[in-house]
Amino acid sequence: MKIQKEIVLPGPGQSFKLFSPSLRNNFYWHYHPEYELVYVEATTGIRHVGQHISSYMDSDLVLIGSNIPHLNFDYGVKTEYRQIVVQLKENFLGDAFKETPELTNIQRMFDRAYLGLSFSGNTKKIVAEKLRYMQGLSHFEQLLHLLEIFQILATSDEVEELNEQDTSIKLFFDDKIRMGTIYKYIHANYNEKPDVNTVAASVHLSTAAFCRYFKRQTKMTFTDFVNQYRITQAKTLLLKDVSVSEACYEVGFESLSHFNKLFKKLTGENPSVFKKRHN
Repeated sequence: MKIQKEIVLPGPGQSFKLFSPSLRNNFYWHYHPEYELVYVEATTGIRHVGQHISSYMDSDLVLIGSNIPHLNFDYGVKTEYRQIVVQLKENFLGDAFKETPELTNIQRMFDRAYLGLSFSGNTKKIVAEKLRYMQGLSHFEQLLHLLEIFQILATSDEVEELNEQDTSIKLFFDDKIRMGTIYKYIHANYNEKPDVNTVAASVHLSTAAFCRYFKRQTKMTFTDFVNQYRITQAKTLLLKDVSVSEACYEVGFESLSHFNKLFKKLTGENPSVFKKRHN
C-alpha cells in the first residue's frame, strides 16, 4: 500500500515505452524517474498527481514529470475504459531538446512537467487520435509521431498546471502515511458515514494531526474529499440510468437538496441536467 518505485524498461529497439496498462483493481501509488504521458477514456475516474486530487469525466490527458508520485488513473473505475501510456527519460534523445532550436518549446514544457500538466479541448482530442494511431506503427514512425505530439502539447494553451510547487518524491520519502490505507477506507465506506477518527487511527495519527496532514497534502478537508468521491461515484450511477434520488442516497447523502447543491458546485450543473445530457 505504501509508495512504490516503478522500474520502466522500454521495449527492444525503442527509446521509450508505449503500452496500455489495466490496473483498475489495484491502488498503485508510485513514482519513476521517467516522464509519463497518460491518456485515459472512462466514464469518470480519479486524478491524483503530486498533491493534486480531483476527478475527470469522459477522458483525461496528463503529462507527469520525473519522480512525481501519482496514482494509476484507472484506480476504482467501474465501467469500461481505455488507457494509453508513454514513458520516457528526459534525455531519451540525448541533448537534442537543448541543442535543437526547433525543439525549444518541447524542452520548456518538460521543464514545467514537474507540476503535472493536464490538457483539454481540441488538444486532447487530437493527441488522443495520434496516440491510438501510434500503436500500430513501426518504432521509427512511433518516434516521429511522439515528437509531433509533444510539439502539439508544447504549443497548446489548453493546459492546466495541477500543482503549485514541486511535489517530486524527495518531498515524500519521510512520509510514513500509507495513502493506500486512506483510499481503501474511503472507497469501502463513502456510502456510509466515514469516520475521520477511524481512518486517523488506521494510519497511527491523532485525529487533529491527521486532519492537518490531510489538508496539507490534498488542499481539502477530509469531509470535502469524501464528498467529492461521492459525487464521482454518483456520476457513474447516473450514467447507468439510476434516478437522481436513488444515486443521492446510494452514495451516502441523506438530503437530496444538499446533494443537488453540492453536485452543481463541483460539476457546474445539476445532476438531472448531467443525466439528461449524457443519456
